[in-house]
Amino acid sequence: MTEPATPPPENPTTPSVEIPPELFEAPAAADPLAEALAKVAAIEAEMAKTKDAALRAMADAENMRKRAEREIAEREKYAVSKFAKSLLDVADNLRRALDNVSAEALAADPSLAKLVAGVELTERELLQAFERNGVVKVELAGKPFDPSIAQAVAQVDAPGQAVGTVVQVFQPGYTLHGRILREAMVTVAKGAPAGGIDTVA
Repeated sequence: MTEPATPPPENPTTPSVEIPPELFEAPAAADPLAEALAKVAAIEAEMAKTKDAALRAMADAENMRKRAEREIAEREKYAVSKFAKSLLDVADNLRRALDNVSAEALAADPSLAKLVAGVELTERELLQAFERNGVVKVELAGKPFDPSIAQAVAQVDAPGQAVGTVVQVFQPGYTLHGRILREAMVTVAKGAPAGGIDTVA
């Protein structure tokens, strides 16, 4: 009686390996919609960045334009300062001429009265021309002394006047578009603040 054949012994050194089924599957195709959306998002981000840079550049250009316009306007506004200042001496001389004519002389000489009237008219027209161009005479008599527009050359006794009041104006002050063109020269009532006052004994 023959014995049944026995199967060969398993090789203990060779392990059994199972291959995952996904290795046999084809890779999933990329989603074209997702790719398109990603590209659109990238383009929009780049456009936003470019727009922001353009807006900043436009704002800088506008600021430079406005600054240049202000500087030009300032130069034009104050370009006449030297010329205007030179004409102040003319205004001073007209006023001195008028102040030196007495009422008695005017009453005694009709031709002198006509001359004085002409000088007064010239002075008014000159001051009006000043004002049209931004040159304004500052009225200080009887007002508190202001060292930003006037220089006190003396302190005097002035009964009935508050301390530091401008008593007399030797030389009127003028401004050009709000800036000091020429300081006034004044005397003030005794006891005025020391700042900006040169006392003449």
